[in-house]
Amino acid sequence: MSRVTSKATDGHDLTRVGPGTVMGEMMRQYWIPAAASSELKADGDPMRLMLLGEQLIAFRDSSGRVGVLDHQCPHRCASLFLGRNEENGIRCVYHGWKFDVDGRCLEMPNVPPPQDFKEKVRARSYKVRECAGLIWVYMGARAEAPPMPMLEALFVPEQDLSVSLLLREANWLQGLEGDIDTSHFGFLHAGHVSADDFEESHPARHTVANRAPEYKVDDTHWGTMYGAYRPEAGGKTHWRMAHFCLPFWTQTPNADFADHVVAKAWVPMDDTHTMLISIFGGLARGATYSSMKLKSGGTALPGAAPLDLLPNTTDWFGRFRPVQNLGNDWQIDREAQRTNRIYSGIRNIVMQDQAVTESMGPIVDHTKEHLAPSDIMISRTRRRLLTAARAFAEDGTVPPGVDDAEIFWNARAGSFYADAKLDWLEAYREQLRSAIRWPAPGRQAAE
Repeated sequence: MSRVTSKATDGHDLTRVGPGTVMGEMMRQYWIPAAASSELKADGDPMRLMLLGEQLIAFRDSSGRVGVLDHQCPHRCASLFLGRNEENGIRCVYHGWKFDVDGRCLEMPNVPPPQDFKEKVRARSYKVRECAGLIWVYMGARAEAPPMPMLEALFVPEQDLSVSLLLREANWLQGLEGDIDTSHFGFLHAGHVSADDFEESHPARHTVANRAPEYKVDDTHWGTMYGAYRPEAGGKTHWRMAHFCLPFWTQTPNADFADHVVAKAWVPMDDTHTMLISIFGGLARGATYSSMKLKSGGTALPGAAPLDLLPNTTDWFGRFRPVQNLGNDWQIDREAQRTNRIYSGIRNIVMQDQAVTESMGPIVDHTKEHLAPSDIMISRTRRRLLTAARAFAEDGTVPPGVDDAEIFWNARAGSFYADAKLDWLEAYREQLRSAIRWPAPGRQAAE
C-alpha cells in the first residue's frame, strides 16, 4: 500500500474515532474496556456510556447480565437512560417497550396484541464481556466476536491487581503519546530532585541522573516498542522498556521488569474525551514509580500527592473526573514552582500529565509540532497506527491482534540492567524468559 498524505490528513485520520472514520472503524474490531464492573448493579440505575462517539446506555439486568444498547429507544427515540431496569430488561418509560441485554424487544404493551410486531424490532446492541473487574464491549460487525486480547495484566490474580479509571478531557492520542514519551519524566515529574535523592535501587534514579537518554525503537507484532538506555558502571546498561499495543494500549516502565505488569487503555469516549483505564499487577516488593519515595526518611517525592476525584454525575462525561482540572488551572502552585519544591507546581504525578496533555487543546494540531529525536517512538507509533487503520479501511486487512490475540503476551514493560554488549532485543528476550509470569489458562510462560 502506497499513499502520500499531508500532516493534516494524517492528524485527522489518527484522532477521529466516530462511526465511519478510519481510526474509529479499526478500533471497533477489538474488544474495548469501557467501564468498571462495579458501576452497574443488578436492576440498578442505567448508566450513560459514551464510546467511540456513540451515545449508549449500560445496565445490569435482574440475572446479572450486562447490556450495552443505543441510548435511543427504536420506537420514538426517547432515551433509555430514563428507562426502568426491571425483570431482566430495560423498559422505555415513554410507551413501555421493553428490551433485553441483546436488544430484543420483549414487550410492546401499548400495541394491541393482534398488531404486535416486537419480533421485528431490535435496539442496537453490542456484545459484552467482563474481565479483570471491567466491562468490555465489542462494537464490530462480526457475528462471532474475536478473542479477548491476551495482555498479561488481565491474568494477574485479583489480590495482586489494581484497576483505576480517570477521565481526560483531550483526544485519546495525545494522552497515549504522553505514556510513550519517556524523556519528560526527568523534567515534568522529577525536575526538582537529583539522583542522590533516591536509593541506588530505585527505578527513578536513572531518569534524573541522565535526563537525555538515547533510544532504540522497533515495530513489533503487537505495535511498537522502545528501549531508553543509559550507560552504567561495570559494563552494564540500564534499560527502560515500554510498548504501544494496538489499538490504544500502553505499557509503561513504572517498576522493575521482573515482577510487575501494566496495561493502560486510552479509550476514546469521543474525539475530545478519553477514559484512561489503568491495570497494574505485581508482587508486593521493590520500588515502583508510583511509590516515588525519597531515601531521606522514606518521605514521598514532592508532588506525589493522592489523586482526588469529584463525585460521579449521570451526564455523558460525569464519571471519574479529577478535582484538578482546566477550570482551576489544575490547582497549580506557583510558589512551589518558583521555589523548585515541585518542578511544575502541580501536585500529583498523574495530574502533571493531565495538565500538559489537556493544555494542548482538545485535539492537538500536528502541523504545529517540531518533533525531536527523543520523539521517535511517537512518530513510529503514529505510522504504525495509520498503516493498520488504512489497510483495514482500504482492503479489509484484519488489524494485528484482533484474531491473533496471543501476540500481546510477549509485551512487558519495566526497567532492568543488562550487559552493555548485548543487543537490546536479545536483552529484552532474556529478561522476559527469567521474569515472573502470570500465565493465561492453557498457555505456558513465554519462550
